[in-house]
Amino acid sequence: MGRVDHRVSGGLIGWLAFVAIFSTLQYVGQLLSDPQEGVAYRWASSISALVSSAVVLAIALLIARGRDFREAFALRKPRSWLAAFVISGGVILTVLAVSAALSPFANPEEEQGLVPTDWRSDRVAPFLAFAFTVVVVAPLIEEMMFRGIGFTLLQPFGEHVAVLVVGIAFGLVHGLIEGFLIIAVLGAGLAVLRSRTQSLYPCVLLHSAFNATALVVGLTT
Repeated sequence: MGRVDHRVSGGLIGWLAFVAIFSTLQYVGQLLSDPQEGVAYRWASSISALVSSAVVLAIALLIARGRDFREAFALRKPRSWLAAFVISGGVILTVLAVSAALSPFANPEEEQGLVPTDWRSDRVAPFLAFAFTVVVVAPLIEEMMFRGIGFTLLQPFGEHVAVLVVGIAFGLVHGLIEGFLIIAVLGAGLAVLRSRTQSLYPCVLLHSAFNATALVVGLTT
C-alpha cells in the first residue's frame, strides 16, 4: 500500500510541476507577444500546436508510467451515455451563463487570438489543418492530461478537490487573464463530467464540440 501512495505522490508532484511550468510559459508568452491576425491560416500554427500536443502527451504518459493506462486516463465506456448527455448540457449552460455575465469584461477567444474572424478561401488547406488540430488533437491531449491523469491523481483527496484543482489548472495553462474564469469553469465542468461518468470519452467529445463551435461562430459572426 505504501508503494502505491508513493507512486501517486510522485505523479502528482510531476503533474503540478507541469501545470506550474506550462502556465508560466503561457502567461509570459501572452504578455510578451502581440496578438497576430490570421493564426488559423498559417501552417506554422498547426505545426506548433501539434508539437506542443506531442510534448504534453509525452509528459502525461511519463507521469502515468507504472499505472494501468486505461484506469489512469479513464479510457473506458461511460456508465451511461444518457447521463453524459444530460451533464454535458448542464456544463454548456453553466459556461454560457458565466460567459454572458462576464461578456462586458472578458472574451477568451479574442484574448487568445486563435479563432478567425473572417473566411479566406485562398487558405483552405492550412485552415483545415488548424481546425483538425484544435477540434480533434488538442481536446484529446488536454483531456488526457487534465481530466485523465490529473483527475486520477487528485481523486484520493476527494471529488470536490479534484474538480476544483483541475478546473483552476486548466484555466491557468491557457495563459489568459480576462478569460481565466470562463476557461476554469469549463475545466471544472469537464471534471464533473469525468467524475459522474467515470470516462474520458464524453469529456473529449464535449471539449471538441466547444472548440468546433468557437471556430464556426468566429467565422460566421
